[in-house]
Amino acid sequence: MTSETLPLTDYAVSARGLTKSYGHDSTRVQALRSVDVAFARSRFTAIMGPSGSGKSTLMHCLAGLDTADAGQIMIGGKDLMSMNDDELTMMRREQIGFVFQSFNLVPTINAKDNILLPLSLAGKRHDRDWFNTVIEALGLRDRLNHKPHELSGGQQQRVAVARALLTRPEVVFGDEPTGNLDSRTGAEVLSLMRTSTREMGQTIIMVTHDPAAASYADTVLLMKDGQLVGSIEEPTVASVTEALASLAE
Repeated sequence: MTSETLPLTDYAVSARGLTKSYGHDSTRVQALRSVDVAFARSRFTAIMGPSGSGKSTLMHCLAGLDTADAGQIMIGGKDLMSMNDDELTMMRREQIGFVFQSFNLVPTINAKDNILLPLSLAGKRHDRDWFNTVIEALGLRDRLNHKPHELSGGQQQRVAVARALLTRPEVVFGDEPTGNLDSRTGAEVLSLMRTSTREMGQTIIMVTHDPAAASYADTVLLMKDGQLVGSIEEPTVASVTEALASLAE
């Protein structure tokens, strides 16, 4: 999924020449090797590859959670690589949503306040119509007054997804978002994430090791040794499993 035909700003998220290494001299590891990638708006993309392939590093750099050594990263027409710490914090708060394997909810406040937390921290009021749309889509109406310990794992992750969607971000990044869920609950959350792209126009980029999770995406990008080495459109469990097996050869 390169960007040969459109400028990088025509995509929700894009990068050129992204390079990242860890360590020095004999311990130096090249995590990203001049990666070019672009993610279309309103699409659900999964990034997969063997352990150490660079998939998590790529996502963390794209999301501004880690700093690339070189290259360009554009989100919503803005260059992350040119931003200072304060500007990056503002970008992550207002234009990027996150859904992690651990739900990262504040245990002392209820579901509604957890969902509203990013806007509260920014001193902004929420759009009530959009809030209602999100919680109805995620089936959270009767759970808003419950604290995290009163919710099932799937309900907690739905709260995390709602929190990520509420600011209408340019992109939502998911880092193994169903890793702590049983298969049935995980399928429900992934289905809701897919629905958010198709009915709400949300762009989602997810790192996963699970072919079943990846099959919910529109596209799977394959990584090996810090490089993008292929992609799968309209993935299935079988096609993803076969592709991963070929990467291990």
